[in-house]
Amino acid sequence: MDFASILGLLIFGIGAYLGISDNPDWTAAFININSINIVVVGSFGIILYRSTLTEFFLMFRVVGKMFRHKIDKPEDLIDQLVELAGIARKDGMIALQNAEIDNRLLSKGINALVDGTDPMIIRTSLERDMYITAKRHESARGTLKFAGDVSPAMGMIGTLIGLINLLGKMNEDPESIGPSMSIALLTTLYGAVLANALFLPAAEKLENFAHQEMRNSELIIEGIMFIQTGGNPRLLADLLSSYLSPKSVKKREEAGATG
Repeated sequence: MDFASILGLLIFGIGAYLGISDNPDWTAAFININSINIVVVGSFGIILYRSTLTEFFLMFRVVGKMFRHKIDKPEDLIDQLVELAGIARKDGMIALQNAEIDNRLLSKGINALVDGTDPMIIRTSLERDMYITAKRHESARGTLKFAGDVSPAMGMIGTLIGLINLLGKMNEDPESIGPSMSIALLTTLYGAVLANALFLPAAEKLENFAHQEMRNSELIIEGIMFIQTGGNPRLLADLLSSYLSPKSVKKREEAGATG
């Protein structure tokens, strides 16, 4: 579970509430169904118009996964790969079939080793899997970024609609100018909130998520191919240390010296 995202949205919600709650009638002042329909419903309609049905629903699936899925730490993957390399070197590839593996790509690679699949086919298969996953993230990220662009535009459209209605009633009911202007501006507010509090941050987070997933996938592929050669597990740890930050490498070296 991505607690940072949940906590961030919660803090934003509290901050927004504290900012408007000093108005005793804040619900009437800041909530307008017509404005919500124009911005929220209109934005999702345009997003769907821009996308295919698959891309549209993929955006929700990937964002949902982003909240639920915990990315493996590279250090943990390296430790697991070293352990698997030790098992393979001592007892043979067939012994790897009993290993408990949670990472999907790592599990796929180990199963291929157990089955005796040709090394070139293993690498090609794993790299294709990595590429398809990256393209899926890229598609969802593109849809989110477009949503972040279109929602403020829908807010401006709603504001223009409100101003047109306001000017049309100005001579008949001058006292309605203030409330009507407030309602017109709400659409701009809704569009800004959707873009800057939801769509664009989600796109940025998904991009970071995709980079981390790509790094882990490359690490796993290199580890799998090393295990296939039957190399020394201690050399594998050194080989994969390039995927770690200098701070993490130093920490592992200190832990190894202490151990």
